Amino acid sequence: MLQVYGFERVAVVFGDLFFIDPQPGKGQEGAERGVRLEVRLLERGELRGTIYSAQPIAVEQPVWRVDLLESVAGPAGSFDRTHHHPRFTDWEPGGRSYVRELSADPLPWLEDRLEHLGEVLEAADVPPTEVGDGDVAAVADAAPEIVAAVGRLLDRVRAGEVATPPGGELTSARIGWL
Repeated sequence: MLQVYGFERVAVVFGDLFFIDPQPGKGQEGAERGVRLEVRLLERGELRGTIYSAQPIAVEQPVWRVDLLESVAGPAGSFDRTHHHPRFTDWEPGGRSYVRELSADPLPWLEDRLEHLGEVLEAADVPPTEVGDGDVAAVADAAPEIVAAVGRLLDRVRAGEVATPPGGELTSARIGWL
């Protein structure tokens, strides 16, 4: 399930994720499941018809990612694989950053980061003009609503409704929207 909160120049996108790394690092073996959230830039295209036509809007360049993941073999709610990627180079995420507060209680941490999007963008080396003050304020205002929706999706992951392996088999796979 993909959910998108779009603003003028930025979007917050998230969805369920089931992931098995074919070449896992030490301590990262086995399947992971949870919710992936990204802040991405929006690109608005030229109208493709009259002035009344719908405007193409593309969810493009990722600038920050949060993976609210836990190992499938572990206890629900452990958030033992939870981390974030403070910056991207083109479409590739930088290294994983593990933050104690994020793993201990991810939703308040996530809400704080969205409420302080300017700091997140600065850490991601995104120039302030790329997003604009209006979007930073709008994301901050929407942060409680976004985080509540992420929480509901996490509940569905734990219930086994989403973020499940294809065909019920644990094979090397990345299933999800991102």
